[in-house]
Parts: sequence; structure tokens; C-alpha cells
Amino acid sequence: MNDINTLYQQAIQLLQQLISIPSFSKEEDRTADLIENFLKTHGITPNRKLNNLWARNKHFDAKKPTILLNSHHDTVKPNSGYCRDPFDAVTEDGKLFGLGSNDAGGCLVSLIAVFLYFYERTDLKYNFCLATTAEEEISGVNGLELIIPELGELSFGIVGEPTQMQLAIAERGLMVLDCVAHGKAGHAAREEGDNAIYKAMKDIEWFRTFKFPKESDVFGPIKISVTVINAGSQHNVVPASCNFVVDVRVTDAYRNEEVLEIIRQHVGCDVNPRSIRLKPSSIDRDHPIVQAGIALGRTTYGSPTTSDQSLLDIQSIKVGPGDSARSHMADEFVYVDEIREGIELYVKMLEQMV
Repeated sequence: MNDINTLYQQAIQLLQQLISIPSFSKEEDRTADLIENFLKTHGITPNRKLNNLWARNKHFDAKKPTILLNSHHDTVKPNSGYCRDPFDAVTEDGKLFGLGSNDAGGCLVSLIAVFLYFYERTDLKYNFCLATTAEEEISGVNGLELIIPELGELSFGIVGEPTQMQLAIAERGLMVLDCVAHGKAGHAAREEGDNAIYKAMKDIEWFRTFKFPKESDVFGPIKISVTVINAGSQHNVVPASCNFVVDVRVTDAYRNEEVLEIIRQHVGCDVNPRSIRLKPSSIDRDHPIVQAGIALGRTTYGSPTTSDQSLLDIQSIKVGPGDSARSHMADEFVYVDEIREGIELYVKMLEQMV
């Protein structure tokens, strides 16, 4: 078993290498190669599917429950505000700069370090499955979702995202709905047609005022916003259709499918979800991993941002070093001490369980 200090040094070196390699979503092959080679140097031969890697602890026992350790190695593209080279992993004043350093490189290398810490242990009550995945930033279908069937039965997951090592015990899901209200075209000067805009207005008012009966203990009510609308072609023609878009932030009080069914029961327009993949996530506050974090002085909260948690059907917690406010900012950075603290806290939380 590696000691924490050695693992920390290795994690920093790995993160510096990851930063130096462009790994935009769908272009993560070189960072996948790097992680694969890093694991092999530690005697671990990971499985790989496209740019996703996964591995299990050395003494994996199918009779034991398995904990998923997951984070991503893709990044967004650097924004125009960068003053530094986004691929130059420079450390100044305790800050390691570089694209993806905070989101989610610090989390990723910390979880890899934690996996190595437990890898050779023979006395574990749980197995560990490490998954380093692609396409998180675009919620792509060739990321974590692609390999979930390969991971086997999982008890719960730890998803590494920058949370200042506080415990995100719930995450909103997302549905984007394309809605079409249908009428009948006619001349505006005569009593002709059936105005689709007026039909849409009725449904939009329902979206504006409806309150779902159940509310989340963490988030409160589901949030619905009509964000785009389009209808008509010229001033003297009653439009036959009106298209509008609805943004629905689903809480852990409902499944996406339930919310969609309730909406369809109440509105007259056609409602077509672009996707129902991005599910709300949660974990019981009395779950042992949450209680372990609370015992170490961590606080719990509900996360407004979407991550790979949304693709998991198991209970999961989102927690990691770094600060979500720094994600996607110009001259992104993570404090190196945050990574040390992250490794230590992950290990202390898990030691109470495994």
C-alpha cells in the first residue's frame, strides 16, 4: 500500500501531464493513453472502451459490494479570456494552473490515488471500481454511460467534481422539452383559422404556474422555465403552429419519466423531450459514506450543476477537491494543497466503511 505523501506526489505529477495534453470532449484519446500507462506502471491493467478506462482492486471479490470511484478527463475548450497557456502546467503561490486542473483533474488524480491506496488491501469489506471517463462536459453517449454495463453491480458511487470536499448529496436532473401547439392557418382580417399562439399561451401559463405535489427535501420544488418561442411568418396570417422550448430542472422527488407524464396529462401541445438521460441523483443523508463525511466536518448540500451522476441509477455522492466557481474560468487553477486534502479526506471517509 502506498503512503499518502507518495500518492500525493504522484497525483500532482500525473495532473501536470494531463494538463499538458489537450483533451477536449471526444478528443481524449491521448489522456486516456496517459492514464492507462500510469496504471500499468503500478501493476494494474485497466479495461478500455474508446476513451474510457476502468479497473477493479487486486483482490476483487464478487460476493462483496462494490464502490464506484468516477471522474472525467475531458475538458471544455479554453475561453478567450486566458492570459496563460492553458496547457502549461505551472505552479505559482501554491496554485497549479492549466485547463482542466480544477474541473476535474484534481478530483480525477485524487481518486486514482485513493484507488491505489486501497488496491492491494486484502481486508476490505467492499470492492473498488475505478472509472476514468470521457465526454462528461458534453453529456456525451460515449462517456460513462457507454461502460456502465461493463462495471457490474455497484453499491454506490463517489463522483469526483470540485466541491471543496463538501458533500453534494443530491443533484438536479435536466429535461429540455420541444413543444408544439397546433392550430389552423387563416387570414388575420377574417374570422378564419385557429391561432396556435393562443393555444401555446394557455400551455405556457400552465408551465409558469403549475406546482408539482412532491418537493425535494434538498431542492424544494421542480423548476420549469419556458426559454424559447417561435411562431408565424407574416402579419396577416394566423399561424398554424407555435414552437416553444421548456427547461425542466427535475429534483430527486421524481423520476424524469414521471415528470414527463404529468406534463403531458396537463397540456394540449405536443411534448417531445430531447433526452431523459440526465436523471436527478441523490443519496440518503444517513448513508454511511455521508455520515463519514459529516463526522469529518463536511457539510451537505444540493448541487445545481449536472455531472456524470445524472447517468447513474445507483445512489451516489458528488465530492472532490477544487471549487466549482473556478470551473471553465480563464486561467483555471487548483491549489495543490486541495489535492492533498482531497486524498486524505477521501481515504478517511472510506476507511470508516471498508
